[in-house]
Amino acid sequence: MTDEELPPRQLLRIRGYSVAWLLPLLLLVLIILGDVYTHQRFRIITWIVLVPGTAAAICGVWTTAGFAVVALLAYFLVDIAWPLQYRAGLADFVLVAVGGGLAVLASAFRLGVERRMLHMRDVVEITRRTVLRQLPASWAGLENAAVYLTADTDARVGGDFYDIQPGPYGSRVLVGDVQGKGLGAVATAAALLSSFREAAYHEPGLADVAARLETRMQRHGRHAAALGRGRDGERFATALLIGFPVREAGYVGIVNFGHEPPLAVRAGGVRLLSLGEGLPLGMSEFADGPPRVHRVPLAADETLLLVTDGVTEARDGTGAFYPLATEVARAVAEDPRTADPARLAAMVRDGTLRHTGDRLGDDTTVFAVRRMAGWRPEQLPVRGRLRP
Repeated sequence: MTDEELPPRQLLRIRGYSVAWLLPLLLLVLIILGDVYTHQRFRIITWIVLVPGTAAAICGVWTTAGFAVVALLAYFLVDIAWPLQYRAGLADFVLVAVGGGLAVLASAFRLGVERRMLHMRDVVEITRRTVLRQLPASWAGLENAAVYLTADTDARVGGDFYDIQPGPYGSRVLVGDVQGKGLGAVATAAALLSSFREAAYHEPGLADVAARLETRMQRHGRHAAALGRGRDGERFATALLIGFPVREAGYVGIVNFGHEPPLAVRAGGVRLLSLGEGLPLGMSEFADGPPRVHRVPLAADETLLLVTDGVTEARDGTGAFYPLATEVARAVAEDPRTADPARLAAMVRDGTLRHTGDRLGDDTTVFAVRRMAGWRPEQLPVRGRLRP
């Protein structure tokens, strides 16, 4: 792989041009000048073997090979410039030659590893976009903004999930968190989202959508257990399922599957929507009956703030939890525009990172959503087509 084959973000660049070669070049010049201007008995020209070694760490293969050749030539010319009794000799010449060859091999190995890492990162990014599809900022009568941060910054995908699905019975929102981490949690989140996207469109009642989600969770667990992945089969997921009815603009329906209760945020203040204790998805055998649909009043200018426990359980250096409601109320009081979904999501993201010192202990999702002003319900899809 050459310098040109490596994506620009992997190289030291200024205005689009690679300047990675400047560091080994500077080192080369300093070693030559140091050898020339020091005492005859103090020879440091052998240190020139560091030049191709440095290039191997930050430059491409051909650049590293060029520095290996230049270092070898510089060693030869500088060494013969001294009287015979002060020359470093053939042994050190061989050392520089071998060091240059090893540096070229190291550069090729490094770039091969980086290429594989970049490929894996692209695969993870595609997976993330498939599981968590991109949502328009204004869609299906809802303004929304989402922030998704993984505790493992290299993984870039975890068990948190969110989505909006418009349908003939209104727009439905799902935000949740799968227990555990790893690919098993990602697979569970993907299964729930795929079921939600179908059920939220076709089912007339929010309770029916909730039942479909529980059924999907149970089926996914049985499938994982049949494959011998018993731990994946025992997973559960907390979630909030919210329905924005077509004809009732002043209310929303909410099903709480053991998740953090949402906050209703407006310029005048913040209120916690108490929804009782619901069981997580995957634990219906312990329930007394089907999950309850709460009918909650929601003003037109109120934004629903939905978060996962990466926010509510975020701790600072002293172990104190992030005071979400208090911080949101303070921010809205200082600037009423903070109630806008995009501003609100950004404010909670920044506050959580600041509180934890950028050290997240769990995957973190912030999702803010509210009805669009002046939107008409006739724009929702019905029976596979748009209303005229």
